[in-house]
Amino acid sequence: MPKYIIERNIPGAGDRKDNSGAVNSNKVLKEMNDEGKNIHWQHSYSTQDKIYCVYIADSPDLVMEHAKRLGAPADKIEEIKGISDPTTGE
Repeated sequence: MPKYIIERNIPGAGDRKDNSGAVNSNKVLKEMNDEGKNIHWQHSYSTQDKIYCVYIADSPDLVMEHAKRLGAPADKIEEIKGISDPTTGE
């Protein structure tokens, strides 16, 4: 399955202290999985005004559907074509 990175513009995202976004995201993912839709959240990174989320899904449309059901922005969805880390250069 393809892997996607989602950019969410959320002012003050870096100041959030609760985990309600993750809890609600998991609820929506369970609903979608129960409907037979293949989408999985791997992890997210927060900056001051943005959240970057990594998902594995059959299509970018499923990622957008998840965002809409969640009521969260998905300002940019890009398919990840490669991953590099320190071991890549060894």
